[in-house]
Amino acid sequence: MIEKHARINITLPKSLEEELTSVSKELNDKKSHIIARALNLYFDELDTLIADNRYNKYKEGKSKTYTLTDLEKVIG
Repeated sequence: MIEKHARINITLPKSLEEELTSVSKELNDKKSHIIARALNLYFDELDTLIADNRYNKYKEGKSKTYTLTDLEKVIG
């Protein structure tokens, strides 16, 4: 299945734009492809940070877990 794309406009510091241009030329790849790959990698890292944050909140008693039985009651 082909994923749809969305056009966005971003502003980058000049140094990042220059590095992106350099990498794009070196790899003979589109800047948008490089940015998309970089964001995917970064989002993987953020997933880990979010999971750690949620676990810490659970350990501190600031959040709770639900059993399967609880979930079944909510969704029917």
